Amino acid sequence: MRRLTLTQRDEARLQTLNLVLGGVIEVKEAACLLGLSERHTWRILATYRKDGAAALCHGNRGRPPRNALLEELRHRVIMLARTRYANFNHTHMTEMLAEREGITLARSTVRQILMRAGIASPRHRRPPRHRLRRERMPQEGMLVQMDGSYHDWLEGRGPWLTLLLAVDDATGIVPFALFREHEDTRGYFHLLEGIIRRRDIPLALYTDRHAVFQCHRDASATVERPLGGERRSTQFSRALGELGVHQIFARSPEAKGRIERLAGTFQDRLVAELRLVGASTMAEANRILMDFLPRFNRRFAVSAAETVSAYRPLDSELDLAAVLCFKHRRKVARDNTLKYGWHTLQLLPEAGHHGHAGNLVEVQERLSGDLVVCYQGRSIATREAPPRPGLLRSGGRTPEHELAPIPHWLDRILRQDETQAQQPSRNIASTGTTTPKKPTPRQQARWEAVRVEKNRGRPIREIARVLGISRNTVRRYVALDSPPVYPQRRMRPQRQLTESLIT
Repeated sequence: MRRLTLTQRDEARLQTLNLVLGGVIEVKEAACLLGLSERHTWRILATYRKDGAAALCHGNRGRPPRNALLEELRHRVIMLARTRYANFNHTHMTEMLAEREGITLARSTVRQILMRAGIASPRHRRPPRHRLRRERMPQEGMLVQMDGSYHDWLEGRGPWLTLLLAVDDATGIVPFALFREHEDTRGYFHLLEGIIRRRDIPLALYTDRHAVFQCHRDASATVERPLGGERRSTQFSRALGELGVHQIFARSPEAKGRIERLAGTFQDRLVAELRLVGASTMAEANRILMDFLPRFNRRFAVSAAETVSAYRPLDSELDLAAVLCFKHRRKVARDNTLKYGWHTLQLLPEAGHHGHAGNLVEVQERLSGDLVVCYQGRSIATREAPPRPGLLRSGGRTPEHELAPIPHWLDRILRQDETQAQQPSRNIASTGTTTPKKPTPRQQARWEAVRVEKNRGRPIREIARVLGISRNTVRRYVALDSPPVYPQRRMRPQRQLTESLIT
């Protein structure tokens, strides 16, 4: 038989029932004293007569509740939180337990278990502040916020990466995201292409004032201005104008708080999942990201106020690759060639056309790496132009060019010259030396810079202008296969003063 412990309430009921059994009070009065109905008082009195004081206690007193967690399950959750799901926040870990471990528990239950075990959530939230909530856009696709997050996503297993991501303001859906090494225009072109391929063209983009989105006044004058009219604009802004997307700039991080908070959520959840699979490269991180985005959207997406989407479909006649690219103007030379970067393109002849010498053409550097030349909306066939004779004579050869073997007779002459150069000169004063003078750090740096620019295909005149040195110095450095080495200055032998000259 179970050993029961009576509480003060049980003892009061016991005294009242004894008064009823002793005929001191009636059952109706006892019901008023106990705060029970008269019928329930008769039921307790009957049970008390039969079982004694045990009738006053609840039948489950001293027994574990049926809905209580088993100790084995509690220990398993704590063990997973300390090993496999270390540094997961409580909400994220609750979802991972249900998806991967088959343990379905409420978030409050998981939090209670972990807090009692001394495992706090790694994510710290700021104290709430009074603020005004901005209304979401009524339709999906009316406004898309875009930003980059440079972070140690791989936690030391690989290089630091930049996550380029976008979020729809109306629904909170992430249409596309990708990892890049840096926050650059090419990466944002890929991001915008992914949004258009998966959704469609949004009406407006909300970004910060990064150099990719806005051209700053203090930008270097040597940066080449892209196409897009008289107003200075970036390549990305020019592409948005061609797509008909309105661009809005944020004046502070708080203004685009939705994308900022999204980056913080990704730094918590995505970092944990990258750690779970042990990703260590950018390619692995992008594969995990593509699997993470659908689950993230299902978990955090909300419904828009209006069901009609504001995304505009892509025109079938529009070549998206010709929009999301780098465009620059070039003037065609008299030999129908043009310079772009380190390339010299030869424009091929066309039937019924006398050539494009002197015309301003548009050079498109596609995301695939191809170079396309267009004139008045029509592409022109091109190929890589042969190198100029001056480049071949100057020794600016590319790595794939191999030197021809030296004939044996020329090798013998060169060896004789080296042997004679190593012999000490007889006309040098005793204080002189035949050891060649080492190049100075300035000469070494200039020689390396000239070699780099020449291998890129730049002419001597342009190298001299860029480096700020004379053309003769550039020609001399180009002709040398190693940094310049100059002989020591030879001291002139001093005349021996005779006695007659002294006196």
